[in-house]
Amino acid sequence: MVEVQFDPEVEDRVRQAAEEQHVSESFLVREVVMRWLEDREDYAAGIRALSTMKYSISQEEMERRSNVAS
Repeated sequence: MVEVQFDPEVEDRVRQAAEEQHVSESFLVREVVMRWLEDREDYAAGIRALSTMKYSISQEEMERRSNVAS
């Protein structure tokens, strides 16, 4: 188990956000940490993938291939 202590301002903000979302403070903090960890893992995986790429294409080419309008 990990305990986290926030300064009073952050604690008030967490409490207010939890109340607005109708969840417990523990749930809110747990969700935020999990999302941060997942984002960090996704970023690391992206960096690994980029380091093994043998070629690259421009953003314009990627948008053309995927039919995405910018």
